[in-house]
Amino acid sequence: MPVTVVRFNLVEPGAGRASLAARYRAALEMAAYADEHGITTVQTEEHHGADNNWLPSPFAFAGAVFGATRNIAVTVSAVIGPLHDPLRLAEEIAVLDLLSGGRLVTVAGIGYRPEEYALFGVDWKRRGRLQDELLETLLKAWTGEEFEYRGRTVRLTPRPYTDPHPLLLVGGSSQAAARRAARLGLPFFPSAHLPELEAYYKERLAEYGTEGWTMMPAAETPLLHLAEDPDRAWAEYGGHFLHEARTYASWQSGQIRSAVRSAATTVAELRAEGVYRILTPGECVALGADSLVLHPLAGGMPMEEGWRSLRLFAERVLPELGG
Repeated sequence: MPVTVVRFNLVEPGAGRASLAARYRAALEMAAYADEHGITTVQTEEHHGADNNWLPSPFAFAGAVFGATRNIAVTVSAVIGPLHDPLRLAEEIAVLDLLSGGRLVTVAGIGYRPEEYALFGVDWKRRGRLQDELLETLLKAWTGEEFEYRGRTVRLTPRPYTDPHPLLLVGGSSQAAARRAARLGLPFFPSAHLPELEAYYKERLAEYGTEGWTMMPAAETPLLHLAEDPDRAWAEYGGHFLHEARTYASWQSGQIRSAVRSAATTVAELRAEGVYRILTPGECVALGADSLVLHPLAGGMPMEEGWRSLRLFAERVLPELGG
């Protein structure tokens, strides 16, 4: 049985308040439906100040998902670590870990948009040092013991549910990220299929005498949508995928490597590229992938179409995969 993921970033260009509120409610209802049908994970993410309403508060959304579900995990991939106060983030994650019984997975990255740092008055040039401080603070805070923080002694309560601490991975596509993960003995989450970076991480583990593991995307990790007639779905809804792909690509420099980065400028190019795929249920089963990432509300997708995709996945694909 592959890992099955439903991704939500709540994008809706030009949305009014009522429309966006309805989209948030639909995402929670979809998460509950996914949980009832044995889907493994809800994945969400963090971006700020986006014109298309990209979700800025993944932990608030995660808390709502936990309240609507019983078994499904929520992966925040990724939180932009340097934009957060380390003590407050330690508390937020601890509370969510307790509320969910250990179902929260946090991938900590440093981001790639200087404008997000400017929005919060955080120095872009200090992002590496801020990330180090954040990760070190989280690990100390979750022990429940006193520790030194910015020249004073502090102690945070409550302790998280998960022992020794909630699942925390270091994300990124750089050697600096791999070194940071290895030094702290944290698992590493490369942002793309980067075997050479995984090897570098393992070398650093040996150097630091720490233990860890890698959660790396496969060489192909397409974002999926299910439809009975993919040609019709591309014709009617391809623009939503293209909007998201172009937005995401516009944020990233040439040095950033991502499993879902697209170079397409038209719907036809996007379809040929394969980063986003609209498949029939049979085609989805035939993929034989270790993980399947469904993206039912991509780029402002109409909610009824998102529901059709999710139901096809749950009712026609999962039973064939042993779910």
